[in-house]
Amino acid sequence: MIDATEARERVVEAADRLFYARGVQAVGMDAVRAEAGVSLKRIYALFPSKDDLVVAVLHGRRAQWNAGIAASAADAASARDRILAIFDFLDAWFRRPDFHGCAFINVFGELSGGAPGVARVVREQKEAFGEYVAQLVRDAGAPDSLAPQIAILAEGAQTTAAIGDDPEAAAQARAAAATLIDAALAA
Repeated sequence: MIDATEARERVVEAADRLFYARGVQAVGMDAVRAEAGVSLKRIYALFPSKDDLVVAVLHGRRAQWNAGIAASAADAASARDRILAIFDFLDAWFRRPDFHGCAFINVFGELSGGAPGVARVVREQKEAFGEYVAQLVRDAGAPDSLAPQIAILAEGAQTTAAIGDDPEAAAQARAAAATLIDAALAA
């Protein structure tokens, strides 16, 4: 018998794969059970509701996002390059065969009206990303007004890449961000 930690990890990983590929509402808990190899009784002991499981999946996605952004920025020589590294991360992500858009945006679109806990986690992620970009903008010596512009470019690139099945959205957003950064620093 697997311990609670391993069972939790297996359920969250299985739910993440299924929810991301098919959508939360299209995936029943029995599918999660089959994918994870954990009984429904154990799943509900770990996650009293499907919304609780969605929140756990989103916390895992946040960790993946943060790690990916940090890895992309690790070799950047300047604050400007760290900002542009966001779009390099997006470019690599958009080209993955399993890319289905931003899990946070997808889940928010599906559940936000009836799942306040899920909506809260999505908003927290988007706010945290905005704060990350704001810190990079401050580090670059650019005006604060640049930060939401950069964040919107990143968010828009995610949506455009997913809906249009166009990984080039990252490069286009990166070029726009470079123009905005250079104009802001020259002012």
